[in-house]
Amino acid sequence: MTVSTAVPPRVLTVAGSDSGGGAGIQADLKTMLALGTHGMSVLTAVTAQNSLGVQGAWELPAEAVRAQYRSVVDDIGVQAVKTGMLASAPLVETVAGLLAGTGAPVVVDPVGVSKHGDALLAAEALDSVRAKLLPLATVATPNLDEVAWLTGLTVTDEPGMREAAGRLLAFGPRWVLVKGGHLPGDAVDLLTDGGEEHWLRAPRLDNRHTHGTGCTLASAIACLLARGQDVPSAVRGAKEYVTGAIRAGFALGAGIGPVHHGWSARTTG
Repeated sequence: MTVSTAVPPRVLTVAGSDSGGGAGIQADLKTMLALGTHGMSVLTAVTAQNSLGVQGAWELPAEAVRAQYRSVVDDIGVQAVKTGMLASAPLVETVAGLLAGTGAPVVVDPVGVSKHGDALLAAEALDSVRAKLLPLATVATPNLDEVAWLTGLTVTDEPGMREAAGRLLAFGPRWVLVKGGHLPGDAVDLLTDGGEEHWLRAPRLDNRHTHGTGCTLASAIACLLARGQDVPSAVRGAKEYVTGAIRAGFALGAGIGPVHHGWSARTTG
């Protein structure tokens, strides 16, 4: 058996930890491995979390976040960065300052609440996300709850997704992926840069075990950008990967189980 010594693309996640392993840093690193990249991490917060919800959250000091980031980027380097849970305005501003000098594609998942409705970002951090973080995004990936939080717009249909995308682009990201998974019917997302529009559709799967979907999608986009794909191709490939992971999602604990990050490599027996 020949072992390859080629260095895989390097992808960095800046996010919080999910002790249950379904979302956050844990989901990001699993996705990065599944998609053939070398995953690295900057931990912003620790959560006590399981299939039922978030029982506690503790953010790290800004200096700890800065030290982790510099340690990785200055020595190893990165070819794409994904951000997730940033917890507070000071951490948002710290991370934005670091990203501004990195020169790699950035995928911003503007995490505000967990799938169970638990707050993962302080309310006073909203202005910092809009003014400091979104302008640095190669792609921003809000779901409809996050769209409402960022823009004040409640989206109920596909024309509303287009309007939401326009409002989000005004904050400065190069591309916006408005995730319409909360709408009835097929799972439809809109990717746009204000000129091009790409409507991405997938059948709605009958599986409630979808914990970590947003983290996984954003990380998958970052992986494919790091592998040299353009934004529309990376988003399309990431959606295909996530659709497979949702299809294979499994029960864990007493609540909502996770998507299956290793679905494409599963064996039976």
